[in-house]
Amino acid sequence: MLSARSLFQEILDNDDSFRLFCSIAAGGESQGGWENARIAALVPASERALAPRISRHGADEDKHGRIFNALMKKRGLQPVDVPADTDYTMLLERRGIGLPHEKLRSDEPLTVPDIVTYLAHSRVTEQRASEEMELLRRHFGDHPDVGRAVRMISSDEDNHLAYCHEELLRFAAAGHGHDIQRTLRECALAEIRVYRDVSLAVMAHMGRVLGWPRPKAALLAAAIHAVYVYERAVGWRRMVSLRMPERRDALGGPATTAPEFA
Repeated sequence: MLSARSLFQEILDNDDSFRLFCSIAAGGESQGGWENARIAALVPASERALAPRISRHGADEDKHGRIFNALMKKRGLQPVDVPADTDYTMLLERRGIGLPHEKLRSDEPLTVPDIVTYLAHSRVTEQRASEEMELLRRHFGDHPDVGRAVRMISSDEDNHLAYCHEELLRFAAAGHGHDIQRTLRECALAEIRVYRDVSLAVMAHMGRVLGWPRPKAALLAAAIHAVYVYERAVGWRRMVSLRMPERRDALGGPATTAPEFA
């Protein structure tokens, strides 16, 4: 039976598909680490207290990239180039979501609206990351090879999401509520399109690596399109709500290390 568990198990069991999966994941996490590091360095003076939390966010993302690379190394695998059509981060930027890399490469301090944009973008993408890692944690949290990595990354993503909720609520209370809701909606609608496109691209690449028959590939593509239709209709709303998290000050301390992986 075709399920999320059986699909990932198939990817996990094959060296070439596992290497592609880890390479895509490591690339995205490393890119997120760089972005957060630059944002932390450019935080406006009025929000300098936020910089350590943004740095912690970036350090976590860097750690995740190292974990995925270490999982490959453990199996004697080398990373492969990430196909352009699977580059979630860059495809979002091309749609104008988040802060442009040109701005992050400059030395010009960011503005408070820039920080609001960053947090809104992160709230949407961290929702996706938290959900995906929770799915893997449910099915593979006890796996002897990847279980520890899955549990660690899943906990971090939950922290990131909690941090975004708390900080956005703080900015909303300071009078930025309208801009936050507008930006969240724009980000969510763009993200679900990019997620669909990236999911289709990843499954196409995996299908070629694993030699999936045409009916199986078509069924997976149909499932991805069905998820998109649902998210475009109502599912996007879960990405724009804000509530005070149970995990308060989730990024208030130093980043945890992963010596067993990296």
